[in-house]
Amino acid sequence: MQVSPSIDLSATIKHYLFLTTQTEEIKKLRLFSDGNTGMVFSFKNPLISHFTSPDIPVELPGSFIYGQPDAYQDLYCQGETSLMIIVFHPHGLSQMPGVPSQELKNQRIKTADVFGTHGAELYEKLSDSTSITSKITLAEAFFRKLMVHRQLSDQPLILASINFITQHKGLLPVSKLADFTGYHERKLERTFITHIGISPKRFSTIVKLHVFLKQLRDKPVQENLTALGYEAGYYDQPHLIREFKKHTGLTPGQYSSITDPLAINFLSY
Repeated sequence: MQVSPSIDLSATIKHYLFLTTQTEEIKKLRLFSDGNTGMVFSFKNPLISHFTSPDIPVELPGSFIYGQPDAYQDLYCQGETSLMIIVFHPHGLSQMPGVPSQELKNQRIKTADVFGTHGAELYEKLSDSTSITSKITLAEAFFRKLMVHRQLSDQPLILASINFITQHKGLLPVSKLADFTGYHERKLERTFITHIGISPKRFSTIVKLHVFLKQLRDKPVQENLTALGYEAGYYDQPHLIREFKKHTGLTPGQYSSITDPLAINFLSY
């Protein structure tokens, strides 16, 4: 289930995801980048990062923050799993004091290690809460307190740049972004790394991929794959398949065969 945040937090939080699974078998969860970061709360059996041997799991913390991944990642779950995922806008976490956005790339950091005892208390309160509405209320109260001291340096530049890249579907080079903003490419690179965790070029690549994913979801199954790819900026089908597999670990056909994804970039299979 996907739920929108309150209006006053909608510029920071993109949405909330609530996911439950129950299986005796080990289930693989594939995650790939959508340009956003997030915070995960696991209230039943913990998520599994990997296995040191076929039957020895390495468990993730009950609550952790994840940054921008360089490539797709696999997590695992077994038994009853109940997740609350707070998905932030690309720059959302950088507004919060104490969050080292530039150091989150490819990382999963325990929430309490970033927010201290307040982060640990939030997890306990959310665990005790029995409804989605009350969980959101608790989380938003937590973030409102943080946002009183939010960091707003470079925010106008970041927001304008994100909007420019998104509006142009990730297809324009960084030089065009520099022309639009009036800032040198090196300044844009540093600002993106600091506030989003990845370069503007990498962010544009992710936007371009998700434009294609939206087309893939919305178009009829029989729609020509090459035509869809060309519309999204991929110059031929081999280029599309190569780039798609690089970022998701799947071919477009394999992705399409997953009929009930947990989210556009979060798959259970």
